[in-house]
Amino acid sequence: MSKLGKTNGEFELIKEGDKILVGLSGGKDSLTMIHAMKEQQRRAPFKFEFIAVTISYGMGENFDNLIAHCKEYEIPHIVHETQTYEIAKDKIRKNSSFCSFFSRMRRGFLYSVALEQGCNKVSLGHHMDDAAESFFMNFIYNGQMRSLAPKYKAGNGLIVIRPLIQMRERQLRAFVDDNGISAIGDEACPAMRFDVKMPHARANMKVMLAKMEKDFPQLFTSMNAAFKNISVDSFFDNEKFSI
Repeated sequence: MSKLGKTNGEFELIKEGDKILVGLSGGKDSLTMIHAMKEQQRRAPFKFEFIAVTISYGMGENFDNLIAHCKEYEIPHIVHETQTYEIAKDKIRKNSSFCSFFSRMRRGFLYSVALEQGCNKVSLGHHMDDAAESFFMNFIYNGQMRSLAPKYKAGNGLIVIRPLIQMRERQLRAFVDDNGISAIGDEACPAMRFDVKMPHARANMKVMLAKMEKDFPQLFTSMNAAFKNISVDSFFDNEKFSI
């Protein structure tokens, strides 16, 4: 909660009067986030609302435990039904990657529900490990210096925030483990039902970063600082050299 409060203060993620849609997949990251938001609601010197939203892909998922969990902790929760799984059968080709397709569809549905519910912000559960992995994926595979911003404005006017962005993945895993919270894992991934190649880029980044952190224990602390200390004029951008 200390790290969450500092992140919120640093980037002004949550403010007085906000109504926030929190994407709840049922994994460790989003489960940690809804409990952190609930506790922040209690502690913060300002008032805000939030609602947890789970996107169903229409493949017979059972969200009974997740629904019961939110009810037990008095967290407003909606399951939004979609036909993404059926659509994917026609859209995803054999031996093609699937993650970006489901990610785009899920994000689109979250935005739609947010607007329907009168929310002005959407909260996603990305953490520091996600930011580091995304940076190196873009760097190595796409030739871009790009990561995950703590907040940004979507084209539809919604503000997207990432309250956990300065936390480590192991902290979120420890939260659910220490509190005996049952989190959904890879078994809920819709791609398990498709004959498609499994994504390797992010898995490769996890292995690479684990080795780097072993050799350089301060790696993630330095990356967190570096993401806020960018010397744009030291790179090969010709627009910066109009001297």
